[in-house]
Amino acid sequence: MSEVQQNSVRLQTDMPLLKALQICAHKPHAPFYAPGHKHGQGIPTPLAALFGQQVFQADLPELPELDNLFAPQGVIQEAQALAAEAFGADRTWFLTNGSTAGIVAAILATCNPGDKIILPRNIHQSAVSGLILSGAVPIFVQPDYDSILDLAHSPTPAAVAEALSLHPDAKAVLMVYPTYYGVCGDVAAIAQLAHQHNLPLLVDEAHGAHFAFHPELPLAALAAGADLVVQSTHKVLSAMTQAAMLHTRGDRVRGDRVSKALQLVQSTSPSYLLLASLDAARHQMATQGKLLLEHTLKLAGRARSRLEQIPGLSTLKPEQAGRSAGFQALDCTRLTVTVTGLGVDGFTADQILNEQLGVTAELPSLQHLTFIVSVGNTEADMKALVQAFEALAEKQGGTAEARRRREQQSIPPYSCRLTPHSSLLTPHLSPLTPRAAFFANTETVSIAQAIHRISAELVCPYPPGIPVLMPGEVITAEAIADLQMILAIGGLISGCADPSLETLKVVASSHL
Repeated sequence: MSEVQQNSVRLQTDMPLLKALQICAHKPHAPFYAPGHKHGQGIPTPLAALFGQQVFQADLPELPELDNLFAPQGVIQEAQALAAEAFGADRTWFLTNGSTAGIVAAILATCNPGDKIILPRNIHQSAVSGLILSGAVPIFVQPDYDSILDLAHSPTPAAVAEALSLHPDAKAVLMVYPTYYGVCGDVAAIAQLAHQHNLPLLVDEAHGAHFAFHPELPLAALAAGADLVVQSTHKVLSAMTQAAMLHTRGDRVRGDRVSKALQLVQSTSPSYLLLASLDAARHQMATQGKLLLEHTLKLAGRARSRLEQIPGLSTLKPEQAGRSAGFQALDCTRLTVTVTGLGVDGFTADQILNEQLGVTAELPSLQHLTFIVSVGNTEADMKALVQAFEALAEKQGGTAEARRRREQQSIPPYSCRLTPHSSLLTPHLSPLTPRAAFFANTETVSIAQAIHRISAELVCPYPPGIPVLMPGEVITAEAIADLQMILAIGGLISGCADPSLETLKVVASSHL
């Protein structure tokens, strides 16, 4: 090992921000600064009983020893530099407002008002927030769709190439990699297409922060040529909730624009508990990541094999990759289980597993349940997961004979082909930009009267937070049917003023 490599390994064993916070937390002094609980001395007793006293000693503000997130020159700068090296970036920013802040900042950093940005229709709602705040004009690309599994994947390189040809004045391309289900598109090919047009590729890699640390995982977006990547370090690694990172590589995205954008969307009082957790999560991955992920992959692989043996269940499998241009690889730590063979929809199965069998999924959808398997999961967790599905299958009569009987009966309502993804696959007419619709005069109408009107609301099932309606789009009967179906089978609709979906806010006719 060279001297440079030895120094790199030595540095990755450091945790400059965490160590500085530890010193400040135990430094004897009289605190006359925020927060008001003063090292936990004023914390309400029930809160201290739940969390313990020690954590509040480290809940500190931007003391001189702790650096400044928006102008780092000390331990935050050191911690971010270590993260950049570990994740393969040229520069890294720590985020305390989650990947949402990073996605919004990515759009603000690359698009001025009126600029076009090419992105898939199955984006997260944070990208819609970025469109509203930036004034950018979305050019939506249809995602690749698996009609058998009822899953929307990534857009294909051909679809992105067509969009670039039709809109040569676009300023950026954005893609989601991986999807919530762990499916990865051809990020390298799409990066190459964007670069041929001298455009940056922005990647919502919220669910792929672990990719850089094990060779059996999909290629990390930065390694594949992405220019800016946002990762939810808390989702699949070990940072605290809301802790995330934004990485850049190359010079297609200006670092000063990113920094200015982040100042708009992040709190001026960032949590040092979250920042320190990012430093610690980076350290863990840099020093133990491959070993930890090896164990995680084995846990997920064994569980997938056992679930496949349960009659009525099937899983999304790595061998399915390559069958379409939008599905090039699968994150094998993500378990997506198709439950409709048991004669039950995903929302009902989720409720049974959570309330009766002690297992909670990350994401229920119409046909599937998706589980995040991470470095924090144990053998006991995986045993509980498999046993819960065995109990569910027995409860639902999930035998081969029972399935044959069901196939001979009428098709139940939940297995019809009108699905929550179908409205994402129909080109939407957008008379107004998301920003124009957001700031337009609005009126509230009944759900029936809303059809063919322009939506003033962002309406989406959550999770995964993929909008079925967004501001500026014409409301279609298909979109309404999708949303009503989700509600009818127990799903949650977020973003709209009326969560019962009896009314919707639309752009006032007088505004048009």
